[in-house]
Amino acid sequence: MNTNNLKNIAIEHLWMNSKSWLQSNKENGPRIIIDAKGIYVTDSEGNTFIDCNGGYSSVNLGYGRPEIAQVVKEQLNAISYFPQGSTTEPLIRLVEKLASMTPGNLNRIYPVTGGSEANETAIKIARGYHSRRGDKGKYKIISREGSYHGATGGVMWLGSPDKVSEFGVPYPGMVYVSQPNPLSNKYENESSYDNAVRCANEVERMILYHSPKTIAAVIAEPIVSQLPDQAVSPPNIIYWEMLRDICNKYGVLLIVDEVVCGFGRTGKWFGIDHFGITPDIMTVAKGVVSCYVPLGAVIVSEDIADAYVGSENLFRQALTFGGHPAAAAAALKNIEIIEKENLVNNAAEVGKYFLNRLNDLKSKHNMIGDIGGIGLMLGLSLINNDSVSKNINTNFSDKLKSKLIREGLLLRTNGKTIHFGPPICINKNQVDEIITKLDKVLFELEQE
Repeated sequence: MNTNNLKNIAIEHLWMNSKSWLQSNKENGPRIIIDAKGIYVTDSEGNTFIDCNGGYSSVNLGYGRPEIAQVVKEQLNAISYFPQGSTTEPLIRLVEKLASMTPGNLNRIYPVTGGSEANETAIKIARGYHSRRGDKGKYKIISREGSYHGATGGVMWLGSPDKVSEFGVPYPGMVYVSQPNPLSNKYENESSYDNAVRCANEVERMILYHSPKTIAAVIAEPIVSQLPDQAVSPPNIIYWEMLRDICNKYGVLLIVDEVVCGFGRTGKWFGIDHFGITPDIMTVAKGVVSCYVPLGAVIVSEDIADAYVGSENLFRQALTFGGHPAAAAAALKNIEIIEKENLVNNAAEVGKYFLNRLNDLKSKHNMIGDIGGIGLMLGLSLINNDSVSKNINTNFSDKLKSKLIREGLLLRTNGKTIHFGPPICINKNQVDEIITKLDKVLFELEQE
């Protein structure tokens, strides 16, 4: 492999996620990963790193599972696709498995190829459901400020419209409410309980302000992936109970986005399992197949699915790669391994250990501010007081990233926060390795 040649080709032709070719050129080309096992990845120059985010908090099972590669190979050898109007055994087995795992009567599964697509589809299903019931005016979608539900044409306007304003006129029917996260609280001296209740009541106020006749659904992540502090605190449990009751009261569907939280990430199979309520629609991707191949799904309750019964009442959507047999086979094996190796419980136990080690780190570094998380969905903020921040120049973020890379840590950071979403197969010794390396980096930055 000629690494320099490949990097030059990438700079010339590749348009990467969240990185321009000019930035890649400045960094002497993108990092080319050629091998991976568990939580470790190796690049074309022989450098090994810990992928502290497991891809996009999505490689739940970890890298390099030959069992998944084998079932994909076998399925492709048997049948690589399917004729129009037919299906395959792996997909049937997968939807059966998903229906058995999800809460309540979420029993009907529409396969897609990723998280953005899943949330787009969920919104279409919600709007179509109301329309089929005669409520054609119910099209507006309530989302929470700061949430992220995908990057495609409709869902990119959910949660953070300011970040996509360059793409023109906002998608019709977007309504925004506050995020019930104490770290993003706008009101000083407000308790966590009062914050949660206020945010739930705000949803009701917005429904009434716009009229229940116009609101189709509320979409929310069970736990926000940015800084999930006090994620499963009693106030947040109350919030979700209130949100479920409010949606029931006004005939509004509740969509829970489990794209990041699902399949063990939070120490339970699904993030919503922490709160004891059942949504009307659930979206999944990422961990359902640990990103070995593209797959996502929309899982809906029986009564919503029943609104689409009949030859003249079909859900008008066809996705060429939705329900691909090789992806379904991979997802089945992925779920089987997570169950067999008890990795959901591992995420809970090792996540607690990881959180404790981060708190140990905080006691040593004034640079660390808030720390939060649940399971293996963790984060910390940096620069927690004026005396530290005044001494930080504009190159701080670049310095942080450079030192992390040098120590072999691939971490998601903007210089203000650091996020951790490693594979849920990570063990305590590997957590210690991450903490030791991060400790060294923060110590150097403080000295500088």
